[in-house]
Amino acid sequence: MCGIVGYVGGRPARELLLAGLHKLEYRGYDSAGISVIADGHIEAVRAVGNLSALRAKLESADEAQGAGAAVALAARPATTGIGHTRWATHGRVSEQNAHPLYDSADRVHVVVNGIVENYMTLKQRLLDGGCVFTSETDAEVIAHLLAEHYDGDLAAAVREAYRELEGHFAFVAMSLDEPGVLVGARKECPLVIGRGDGEQFVASAVPAFLAETRRVQVIQNGEIVRLTPGDVTITTADGEPVERAIETVEWDQETAEKGGFETFMLKEIHEQADALAETISDRVARGAGVDLDEDGALPERVLAGARRIVIVACGTAYHAGVIGRYAIEEWARLPVEIDIASEYRYRNPVVGPGDLVIGISQSGETADTLAAMRLARERGATVLAITNTMGSQATREADGVLFTRAGLEIGVAATKTFVCQVAVMYLLGLRLAELRQTLPRERVATLVSELKHMPRSIDALIADCEARVQEIAATCWRSDFFLYIGRHVGLPVALEGALKLKEISYVSADAYAAGEMKHGPIALLEEATPVVCVATRSPVLEKLVSNVQEARARGASVIAIATDGEGLVEPHAEATVCVPATDWMLQPILAVIPLQLLAYAVARRRGLNVDQPRNLAKTVTVE
Repeated sequence: MCGIVGYVGGRPARELLLAGLHKLEYRGYDSAGISVIADGHIEAVRAVGNLSALRAKLESADEAQGAGAAVALAARPATTGIGHTRWATHGRVSEQNAHPLYDSADRVHVVVNGIVENYMTLKQRLLDGGCVFTSETDAEVIAHLLAEHYDGDLAAAVREAYRELEGHFAFVAMSLDEPGVLVGARKECPLVIGRGDGEQFVASAVPAFLAETRRVQVIQNGEIVRLTPGDVTITTADGEPVERAIETVEWDQETAEKGGFETFMLKEIHEQADALAETISDRVARGAGVDLDEDGALPERVLAGARRIVIVACGTAYHAGVIGRYAIEEWARLPVEIDIASEYRYRNPVVGPGDLVIGISQSGETADTLAAMRLARERGATVLAITNTMGSQATREADGVLFTRAGLEIGVAATKTFVCQVAVMYLLGLRLAELRQTLPRERVATLVSELKHMPRSIDALIADCEARVQEIAATCWRSDFFLYIGRHVGLPVALEGALKLKEISYVSADAYAAGEMKHGPIALLEEATPVVCVATRSPVLEKLVSNVQEARARGASVIAIATDGEGLVEPHAEATVCVPATDWMLQPILAVIPLQLLAYAVARRRGLNVDQPRNLAKTVTVE
């Protein structure tokens, strides 16, 4: 989820790059850096921390006057440069892992967003060829590959390197031998061009250059772009020319920061494929299994030795934890308990050595979850934090941490952070299964393959179902009560769907295990009551269909979330939204998305501000 920006033209590049990074800092803020070509040198400054740390380093260099390359960068009017703000995946947070990255001769610099899945194979070949690596990152292989293929034409070198790279990424490169040229490439991660007069911009998102130009070209997957001050050339990876119209963006700055979407929440729903890819890609790079041996993670001997797992969380994170409980017990055959953190901290729980307590918190600052984690740790349990925020309190108070890497989420109602929390729980469940040898290798490999395909499934699902969900919302948005039901892994999805509706539309909604309908909730049903049923493929689907029939017999209007091609629930529902087929245990990642869109559509029809729902805050730091 890193941010990249590049400039080539006639103006001093430094401030333009810094201004662009400021608009992209939501994409990552653990380190930042810029490189420019000035007076026959490529000069770089990198700093750990958010963008203010980079600015401070540059300002310090300004004051030093003549004390090295950083000063030269600060002082000279370099007119070609690239910049980066990082969300760490491979490699710890350090200056050596900050971008821009460079080749052994320091003649090619790159900034990269994404993951290079086959970097180990490429790195070994490059090491055998004499390359010297200076970082722990997967992205550095791109700089060395470009140098290896470079023969006077940077665009040609990028095309050659692109053919060797596997994963999802976007990058921008520059070479000392072509000082007025930038070359970018895109594979599944965003990349856009800003067209100016005698100058060009390239970035992860339009806001990076919107203050300078509103003329935009969007680079598509598999395309290479070459920028000079006077021209932009787009080709396929094979070098075939591509004609791309220049569009004029009529956005104000706020709309630009929303990526052209009407709200941050809608933007973040659409970002879920990219966020999920960032969360899983390097962790499933070997294809047949899961790797969680990363900076800050628990030693695997600790994971393997756990006798019991306890999950503590609040709100949306709690729902992600419930899905995690099902997955871990199914795959790793470990007993798992889950508790609402605000209750756990006061019930004198039985916990101690041998227990693994997992605290899930998007912000890493949720007061009740932190208190529950402290209690467990005081009693001798090992504590693992799952959070989206580096440097948060949860990361300091846990024995280990797994980051969700969803990027900044501005909308108060969690969307992409929920999907990424679920994904991390799946990764943990699969790794535990490998360590405990409770799943055949073939089964693990199949599940990993399904997870790797999930970002594409999310993109396809949103494109297919958005209009359908709007149609459904048009029929039910005036209802003053919704009932959500599900069974097994469908239950936490129903809980999350109901929570989304309550949070942003202020409509009363309840969620129940479908088998509990006859124990009270069925009394709430009357003619046309919307009953939202999570009916994706599972071992209990037929039982769930029976519960749907019970609701329909009372006059309820059933809205079903089903698996594409299943066909079992559609005859019993007034409206159905189908999600792509995948392993039944993984369906929650897809099934929740139509429920997010439904809550969104109902709230917007009611004229409400979905980004700032009343009485709520993004981070709950008080009890």
